[in-house]
Amino acid sequence: MKKLISWNVNGLRACMNKGFMEFFEREAPDVMCLQETKLQAGQIELELPGYRQYWNYADKKGYSGTAVFTKEEPLDVHYGLDIDEHDHEGRVITLEFADHYLTTVYVPNAKEDLSRLAYRQVWEDDFLRFQQKLEEKKPVIWCGDLNVAHKEIDLKNPRSNRGHAGFTDEERGRFQAVVDAGFVDTFRHFYPDREGAYSWWSYRFHARENNAGWRIDYFITSEALTGRLSDALIYADVTGSDHCPVGLLLN
Repeated sequence: MKKLISWNVNGLRACMNKGFMEFFEREAPDVMCLQETKLQAGQIELELPGYRQYWNYADKKGYSGTAVFTKEEPLDVHYGLDIDEHDHEGRVITLEFADHYLTTVYVPNAKEDLSRLAYRQVWEDDFLRFQQKLEEKKPVIWCGDLNVAHKEIDLKNPRSNRGHAGFTDEERGRFQAVVDAGFVDTFRHFYPDREGAYSWWSYRFHARENNAGWRIDYFITSEALTGRLSDALIYADVTGSDHCPVGLLLN
């Protein structure tokens, strides 16, 4: 059984003071993917015996950034999408293993005023093409903060949030395009009707204690891997960030 975990840590240094290592050591995943590390090279020294570490930093300090820690050495590691417009924010790391690719991704936020919605749509089209190109060689898994709640079941207050960042028709349509292309939202594969399953809560309005959240963190896989899927996890009780970790168990 292979255990993969993804977590938007909303600043790794802050998360380190809020139980990150305790969670990591308890779960001992085969692969741990992080988003929003908010780090530059040399700003943290992590001792993770038995793991190889890969980091992608944003040009802008204290912004975005991704990381992957893996027990198994990948055949290859690739940073970004090979598109200059997209590759200055440290949002993508792809590892190639013998039988699949694994990408950690932090999808751009459309912003509250939707000023980045148009850019985000271009980004998502390019990212999907990137995954489809990888899939021509072997199955893919991608995980991370995708910054969208796909359906009304994926957030507490769909009616009042319709048209807001993360729940615009455009963003939901881009996610639907992923599903239509044959990729699998692993959590909904196992739990198609489960309500109240969220991975992000605002710091405002006591959202977390009221479970007024959104499910915006995902594991997406190629349909070819469906037979190997064992379970999809949401660690809703794990604090340390405004997101909780999500996981995937593979046979």
